[in-house]
Amino acid sequence: MRLPFFYGWVVVAVTFVTMAIGVNARTAFSLFFPPIISEFGWERGVTAGAFSFGFVASGVASPLIGRLMDRAGPRAVMELGVVLMGGGLLLAPLTSQPWHLYLTIGVMVGAGSVCLGYSGQSLFLPNWFIRKRGFAIGIAFAGVGIGSVTLLPWVQHMIEQTGWRTACTAMGLLVLIALAPINLLLHKRPEDIGLRPDGDAAPGADAAKPVSNVVDPVWVNTDWTLKRAVATARFWWIAVGYFSGLYIWYAVQVHQTKFLLDIGFSPGVAVWALGIVSLLGIPGQILLGHVSDRIGREWVWAISCAGFAICFAALIALKFQPSLWLVYVMVFTQGALGYGLTSIMGAVVFEIFQGRHQGSIFGTIMLAALAGGAAGPWLTGLLYDRTGDYTLAFAIAMVVSGLSALSVWRASPGKVRAVAGRLHKLKPASE
Repeated sequence: MRLPFFYGWVVVAVTFVTMAIGVNARTAFSLFFPPIISEFGWERGVTAGAFSFGFVASGVASPLIGRLMDRAGPRAVMELGVVLMGGGLLLAPLTSQPWHLYLTIGVMVGAGSVCLGYSGQSLFLPNWFIRKRGFAIGIAFAGVGIGSVTLLPWVQHMIEQTGWRTACTAMGLLVLIALAPINLLLHKRPEDIGLRPDGDAAPGADAAKPVSNVVDPVWVNTDWTLKRAVATARFWWIAVGYFSGLYIWYAVQVHQTKFLLDIGFSPGVAVWALGIVSLLGIPGQILLGHVSDRIGREWVWAISCAGFAICFAALIALKFQPSLWLVYVMVFTQGALGYGLTSIMGAVVFEIFQGRHQGSIFGTIMLAALAGGAAGPWLTGLLYDRTGDYTLAFAIAMVVSGLSALSVWRASPGKVRAVAGRLHKLKPASE
């Protein structure tokens, strides 16, 4: 039985729900953190280290998950993620020693989040769309923002009413019960079920040849293995761009609340600012994903990096002039512009290295991205400890924003495959 709409939108819907629950289940550690410290009396660094250790687990898992995607497809990857994350959250309430937390929240939830989060979804979702690729990914990834404003308040309420152990157990059950069945609906690519990207009909024998999106036929016709990809400059430009992109993302996300408190804003304003960033990220990801389908991935990546650069400039200015309008600037540019990075992260790699080994290539590139996500908060904190304020750290982050934009521009996905809005500049041909 054929659906009255393209099955790719079912894939988008499943991804939306998976991201809403999976990404925020890991984020919920920040809510579990205070009661765990209160109960056990462990040092903050030791306790928070479980979350940081999750980045190590994520980094180790990322290339392996890419290979699993290439060989077994998204259902295997997602169900593995459900088992790891759900199991980790269900076992965490049994914690009595720090290493228990490192194993459950760190290794199991951290590795599971690679499968269920941005990395895992970016390994197959771009296959389903070409003309609407950025738009579809933007909608799917907006699930993270919806989850943050619905699930996290629910978790916090449960912690206050019944304790962190019950809340953690509830999140584990939600992951297993909600995500295990719906991810059985996934397929790696439309061709696996007799469809074509974007829901296009198969061309008839006498139909005019469609305009191909291929700009560089020699590059596209190369069988890109991981070994071949690593030997190209484009691979390393993407790696630098993604390292820098997650560096700036997490540098501001981790430190902005403490910074606003330090310069005299109330806790209410600081918490509001963090929440509004996530809310603005929802329309920002969808709109910029759509815009990238019209003008190109490089342009939107540059726009998002510019958003982060303005955000850091506003933070520096706030130290000298603590005003709400600067907070508004910081929040808007970070959420509405900066969060657009995620809507094209998968598209950039796929449009350059599309093929049988694209999962392995993307998973390896995500090693660099995860390293940036770990380095941003750490170096920003270290520079604060050494200088006594955030000015130098935020100034460096502005430079890193520019480096990220430059790197993806040098990788030039638009010189390999054109986005839908640029097809009119190409001659009709078949790929």
